[in-house]
Amino acid sequence: MTYTQASMDALRDSGDELADVTVATLFARGEVGTFNTLMRYVSTAGAPLPDGLPEVAREYLHATGAPPAWVDWAEMEKARLFFIDNNVHISTALSFASMPACYVIPHVAKLLATTHSLEYPSKRMAETGQFTVYLMQPGAFEAGSRFIPAAQKVRLLHASIRHHLKKDNRWDTDGLGVPICQEDMIGGQMLFSLLVLDSLHRLNIHMSIEGAEAYLYAWRVVGAMLGVDQSQVPKDMESARQFLDLYMIRHMGPSEDGARLTRQLIDLYEEVVPGTFFDPIVSALIRHLVGDTCADWLDVPRTAWDTVVKAVPHLLGVLETIEDRSPLGAWALDRLGHLTTILELSSLTRGRVMHYAIPEQLKKDYGVSSTTPRTHRWTPPAPAADPL
Repeated sequence: MTYTQASMDALRDSGDELADVTVATLFARGEVGTFNTLMRYVSTAGAPLPDGLPEVAREYLHATGAPPAWVDWAEMEKARLFFIDNNVHISTALSFASMPACYVIPHVAKLLATTHSLEYPSKRMAETGQFTVYLMQPGAFEAGSRFIPAAQKVRLLHASIRHHLKKDNRWDTDGLGVPICQEDMIGGQMLFSLLVLDSLHRLNIHMSIEGAEAYLYAWRVVGAMLGVDQSQVPKDMESARQFLDLYMIRHMGPSEDGARLTRQLIDLYEEVVPGTFFDPIVSALIRHLVGDTCADWLDVPRTAWDTVVKAVPHLLGVLETIEDRSPLGAWALDRLGHLTTILELSSLTRGRVMHYAIPEQLKKDYGVSSTTPRTHRWTPPAPAADPL
């Protein structure tokens, strides 16, 4: 598929009809509070739906309670093994590349800044990390797993944000498009998949072509579960690169919201890192992964660690070589990565499970009430020749 300015413009006019109708009905009938209360008890796939759940919500949950029929489960298992092999690096890329890349798109930063949870960035980061961990668990789409209910709730969360922002004409739909439109949903899918792969490559993490393609595929499945129009989504690395390049060129730039959210992100991780000596490494990692131009737009401070961080890929390259050549070394590093990811997630959640809920109002400021062999190393597809 080839993307153009015209085709991207068309994606800005649509949201997610199924979720939007469900949320609008819940608000119209005053049933949002009931839904949120009862859905706290629905956290695993296949669990009985509670009595008293609004009928429109029950219909939505039945309609979205299974993965797409076209899912290639062998490919999903490759993605899971890829995640196990690289979980700490993927967590780093999500935190210090994907999230700042969201903030460098002004209208996305404004969207994120409208929700109460972004006043508490640990909640947003914990929800993102928890969602990814749910996705990469064995049997993520089977009865008893937590991923499908999480995806169903996130989809409704997005619809509720659209509902609030469009109400009373508080969002410039003509200029900014539908809030969390199809273009932004596909863009987010690319930021959490292809940009993560780009960041791992930048960190000198060894990846097989098969593992990288499987990870991109897994997020395509996620996109389908979150209401992304599959007729428009990139199906391979080349089209993914073209979409991401064009999306960023169309929208990226500086904004006060983006800079503020980035400051919150930096402060959050500086609190997680023990002591103060290593605090500047957070800013340095963001700058290394998103580049100086985007980092300057986000007011990421320059520090003496900016130079030090450039040596990180060399160190990681040595560790990756040990992992490639030694089964024992691979097991030890994978186990360490798993423990590090769990510790980070535990720190962000403070040991609690994050519950995704429909916000009944937004901020008043906005006027709204593997074991895969690592042969054939993966390298990023080249930038689109002429994204415009």
